[in-house]
Amino acid sequence: QVQLVESGGGLVQPGGSLRLPCAVSGSIFSINAMGWYRQAPVKERELVAVITSGGSTNYADSVKGRFTISRDNAKNTVYLQMNSLKPEDTAVYYCNADLVPVGSYDYDYWGQGTQVTVST
Repeated sequence: QVQLVESGGGLVQPGGSLRLPCAVSGSIFSINAMGWYRQAPVKERELVAVITSGGSTNYADSVKGRFTISRDNAKNTVYLQMNSLKPEDTAVYYCNADLVPVGSYDYDYWGQGTQVTVST
């Protein structure tokens, strides 16, 4: 059974940093794009950053220059380094992976989410 497990969330002051890892486990044939989304209260879930299997990245305009997405293919892990955090970054952050489990088909998988709160 494929699972995505996020960690690293928490409370941080404005201007601070956090690093969110997301580890993919299970019987996996291949992982294509991996990404991070977030959902703030009373708002829709939005894309934060995505990284392809080849390492190409794309970011939401609101986080460009502050957040960095990376992945370790040997560990099936994607990371989101968040710097210069702002109160408006407060949200539940979700990991996403477009992957092919062994013996199955391409499908989108989601983690359970991790809370990030930026506040004094």
